[in-house]
Amino acid sequence: MGKQLKVRQRALPTLQNKESALRLEVRKAKNDSERLVQELEDALKRYDYLAALWNEFEPGLIAITDVDLYTKKVAGVKTPALGEIKYEIKPFNAFTKPAWYADGVAILKELSRLGIESEVYVEKARILDYNRRKTTQKVNLYEKVQIPGYKEAIRKIKRYMEDEENLSKASSKIVKKRHAEEEEASEV
Repeated sequence: MGKQLKVRQRALPTLQNKESALRLEVRKAKNDSERLVQELEDALKRYDYLAALWNEFEPGLIAITDVDLYTKKVAGVKTPALGEIKYEIKPFNAFTKPAWYADGVAILKELSRLGIESEVYVEKARILDYNRRKTTQKVNLYEKVQIPGYKEAIRKIKRYMEDEENLSKASSKIVKKRHAEEEEASEV
């Protein structure tokens, strides 16, 4: 029991540090996600004046072919991180199409990057928050249940052992006293 208590007492500060690091990272990820959503909304407002021109734009001109995601460890938790976004741009004749087509492709790339990056941060925040909750549960389990429980159990065992020792001392004194009385009675 003493070993189990020591293990939990040694692990508790590490778990508390992990919990606070995860709490900070969750806040960062949520802030980044909100910032990216705001950037996306700002970009959409910035390009509002082009709304009438988008009717001329070919829908299949640009497509996302691949989104490279990799895992990044944050406070011991694997989280997604955005790598590269690969686009497929169909060739178009710059002489026959409107001059703003090249800019339209760049605008769509920027808007899609902001949207995808925002979603990655939302997922990252969700994963980190889940792990933060699990870590908080473990910290509370150690702090409020297991460590006090082990201390109480050790205290009870010590009391029991002390009581046993006192009883054995008392019984040996009684036996010794009886032997002494029997020896006195046999001498008389």
